[in-house]
Amino acid sequence: MSQGVSVPEHQQRQITDEQFHDATLIWDYHQMGHEPRHCSAAIGLGSHDLGVATAAADLYREGLFPVVVFSGGNSPTTRARFPRGEAVHYREHALGLGVPDKAILVEPKAANTGQNVTLSRQLLREAGVEVESLLLISKPYMERRSYATCRKLWPEAEVVCASEPLELDDYIKSIGDEKLVVDMLVGDLQRVIEYPKLGFAVEQDVPGDVYDAYERLLGAGFDSRLIST
Repeated sequence: MSQGVSVPEHQQRQITDEQFHDATLIWDYHQMGHEPRHCSAAIGLGSHDLGVATAAADLYREGLFPVVVFSGGNSPTTRARFPRGEAVHYREHALGLGVPDKAILVEPKAANTGQNVTLSRQLLREAGVEVESLLLISKPYMERRSYATCRKLWPEAEVVCASEPLELDDYIKSIGDEKLVVDMLVGDLQRVIEYPKLGFAVEQDVPGDVYDAYERLLGAGFDSRLIST
C-alpha cells in the first residue's frame, strides 16, 4: 500500500480538521520510530488487521528474522473476519506472500497482548529458538502498547517494533470508518496510560500535547474502545 496518500477533496472527513489533527498526534505517538533490524525472531500480534501479516512477510524477505510466531485466537471483533483464528489466517496470508512454512510458528490461543507475548515466548522456547532480540510486528497504532507489554513480560529480550508503513489517512481508508479508527487510537492510548498501574506493562511517558489531544477526543465522544478503570 502506498504511503502519504491524502483523502481526496470529494471524500470529506466526518471528523473535524481539529479532531484529525489530535488523532494524528496520537497516531504518531503510538509508533516507536524504531529502525527495523535483524532479530532472533519475530512475533506477529493478532488483531483485525491482516496488514500485520503483510508487514511480517515484507520484513522476512528483507532477511530480518529467521522465524515468526503468528499469535492470536478469536475475539468478538475478529471472529467474523478470521473465523479460524487470527494466527491461522495470518499464516495463510504470509504463505501466499512467499514466506516458507518452515519459518512460521502458529500460536492460536492468545486473547490479549500479554498472552501474545507469553505464549509466543513459550512456543519459541519449545522450538529451540534462542531469543536475544525480538521484532514485534503489530498494527501501526499498537507499537507502543506492545512494546510496553513486552518490556514488562520479557525484559531480557531487546525489543524492536515494526508495522506497515502507513500514514493515518491511509489507515483510515483501509478500515473505512474514521470514527472507529479514532476510537481505537484513543482506546490504545488509554491502555498505555492505565496498564502500568495494573502491572500489565511498563510505564511510558505521554507528552503534554498528546495527553491534551486525548482529553479533547474523549470529550468529543471517541470512546467506544475504552476499558473500564
